[in-house]
Amino acid sequence: MSTQTVLPIDRGTVQALSERNREPQWMKELRLKGLELAETLELPFVEKTRLDRWNLSTYGAYQPGAAVQSVSELPEEAKNLFGESFSNSLLIQRNSSVAYCHLSEAATSQGVLFTDLETAVREHSDLVQPYFMKAVAQDEHRVAALHSAVWNGGVFLYVPKNVSVELPVQALFLAEGTEGACAPHVLIVAEENSSVTYVENVISAGDAGERVVNGVVEVFAKAGAKVRAASIHNLGHGLTDLSYRRAIVEKDASVEWIIGELNNGNAVSDTTTLLKGDGSTSDTKVICVGTGEQRLSLTTRAVHFGKMSESDMITRAVMRDGATAIINGITKIEKGATGANGQQTEKVLMLSPTARGDANPILLIDEDDVKAGHAASVGQVNPEQIYYLMSRGISKEMAQRLIIYGFLAPVVSEIPIAKIEDQLQRLVERKLEQ
Repeated sequence: MSTQTVLPIDRGTVQALSERNREPQWMKELRLKGLELAETLELPFVEKTRLDRWNLSTYGAYQPGAAVQSVSELPEEAKNLFGESFSNSLLIQRNSSVAYCHLSEAATSQGVLFTDLETAVREHSDLVQPYFMKAVAQDEHRVAALHSAVWNGGVFLYVPKNVSVELPVQALFLAEGTEGACAPHVLIVAEENSSVTYVENVISAGDAGERVVNGVVEVFAKAGAKVRAASIHNLGHGLTDLSYRRAIVEKDASVEWIIGELNNGNAVSDTTTLLKGDGSTSDTKVICVGTGEQRLSLTTRAVHFGKMSESDMITRAVMRDGATAIINGITKIEKGATGANGQQTEKVLMLSPTARGDANPILLIDEDDVKAGHAASVGQVNPEQIYYLMSRGISKEMAQRLIIYGFLAPVVSEIPIAKIEDQLQRLVERKLEQ
């Protein structure tokens, strides 16, 4: 039964946000509807996780970030991502608004659109409205409804039919200070037979206080399109990360997710692919490192509607100290999805007797002529492997690290940009050394 609840925002705040952004009437109405829904909707159900015990009441206030023109103007945590200069195609959001946006000339000449979502709502409303909050519906649960009401900044990436974007498009979402709201919405539309790689980093700088970062990524891959989306999250201790990613994949299209969950605070991550079209495919790879007293819930999901559709999901989690992780892998094959093939693997490596990891593989099959399989394991570092490496002159500490890196390698090695792969490796090392 739904019950009325006290929300972290009010109607006046939502109206002021919409008016500040000079949004069309449809977006203003959508925001207000989201707020109304949030008053009665329940929190999302998360396996073995009591979200009602988490601090989800602090979203912060709309706080524009200062514009930047060079790497030197960013906090140290962000500088490390770029080296000496920005990439050709990059968007930077600081707290509630976009501070920098540039698209390469090559992509611009092909008709690609890459801008903040606030601008896209005003200038490309006809392209945004058919897709916004259509993959992640605003009435799914309270978190989705609140996001639809308070989202800010964000990304709109549109790739026309038959266009291939050669260089990756990147985004940085930066939470600074202790009061600025950060709720980015990413909307990617890849038209027929197009291809694009999108890479995002979600980080915090300095003392970011205690806030909720409520982000959504929606991907629409039309027939024959190929979308690769990499997302690396590294938020500070006081930040609670709620991330919902959803892709709708049409005939012969493919979506590849590469996810690095390296936050220091509590986090819920849900990455779902809806394989709508015949011959559609998806590949999801997730790594997670939990430390301290973190509470983590990671769900990967593939839902097969199309005939001969294929999905593969791999999750690797390393837990130490008193951290807890719930790892859910869900493969759903709907009636009529003949010839579908869904595979999944979840593995958790625990480095402490007080760490906990639950791997829950789930197969839901409503069709006979299909293939589906799962594998799951939870355990500690094998002492025989440690002994073998030490017998070759390697220290115990280094032997343990080598085993951990080998455990995570199936995901880390798939990062589409060498610099991002190196960054992910550094973040893993930093978390394991804390």
